[in-house]
Amino acid sequence: MSEVLTGAERKLDADDGGGGARGAGLVRFLLGKLGGALLSLAMVVVLGFLLFRMIPGDPVVTMTKGRPVSAEQLAELRERLGVDKPMWQQFIDYILGLFRGDLGTSYIFQRPVADLILERLWPTLLLVGVATALAIMLGLWFGIRAAWRRGSGFDKLSTGTALTLWSMPQFWMGLLLLIAFSGAFPSGGMRYPDTPPDFLSQSLDVAYHLVLPCLTLTAALYAQYLLVMRSSLLEEMNSEYLTTARAKGLRDDLVRRRHAVPNALLPTVTLVFLQFGMVLNGAVAVETVFSWPGLGLLTYEALSGPDLPVLQSTFLVLAAAVIFMNVLAELLYRILDPRVRAT
Repeated sequence: MSEVLTGAERKLDADDGGGGARGAGLVRFLLGKLGGALLSLAMVVVLGFLLFRMIPGDPVVTMTKGRPVSAEQLAELRERLGVDKPMWQQFIDYILGLFRGDLGTSYIFQRPVADLILERLWPTLLLVGVATALAIMLGLWFGIRAAWRRGSGFDKLSTGTALTLWSMPQFWMGLLLLIAFSGAFPSGGMRYPDTPPDFLSQSLDVAYHLVLPCLTLTAALYAQYLLVMRSSLLEEMNSEYLTTARAKGLRDDLVRRRHAVPNALLPTVTLVFLQFGMVLNGAVAVETVFSWPGLGLLTYEALSGPDLPVLQSTFLVLAAAVIFMNVLAELLYRILDPRVRAT
């Protein structure tokens, strides 16, 4: 009896040790990902500061273009904007401002950059969020059926269409849609100025203006999800557990829905999080074509200065979104895949 108890105790001790090891591994994993994200963010800050100062053009000259300005006034404006300081001093001022939460003042808009970003953030999130949701639903639906009917006319047509849309530049696709549907839908902006101020009228107006930019972004995105879902499901179709499910008498639809699709979803779910941050960056072209008042259009407008505080801040926000979504995808992958958790 004592030997049995001793063996049980040894098993419990081993289980506790394994749990402790897994817990320590999780902590190391989280710390490693967090450290890597912070290091990447620091590199983005340095790169963003240096990159936009290499853009040709003088913001002071651009701001005073067409106005009779003396050399003394130009020097005073440069001093007020801080562009007359040595590069290293400008960098120190920029870093200190970031720690204080101060992103500076826009040269063009003459407003705090933080206010501009907060004002332009939700239109970008609205556009990207709706387009991503539609792209995921369409991509998964078409990808599942294309894989299940591999080699059929539906598979060839859906895959070929997806590859064509994916290879087309977003701005070019947007211009084609503008030419085709400019009479049926607004060609730019987010709402009409004479729209009644009530919530329903404003919402319908925004949705009406959202159609073309959202369609452009959805067409460019859904191909990725279709192709990844199709590839993942094709890898699962010859697995032994599907043969066993069919041998038990399950209908083909049930085999696909209950067994094959859940296992094939893992790479696609991870791709959703990895690509969401990239979509924020990709919205620059779409927002510019349709004059959608988001971060992408703000970045394009700031390039005309160049408006250095705005460019630095939008670059930082968009890069931080990519870094954050990458870390989130890594964590989600560890949660969804037991094989990763075991390492």
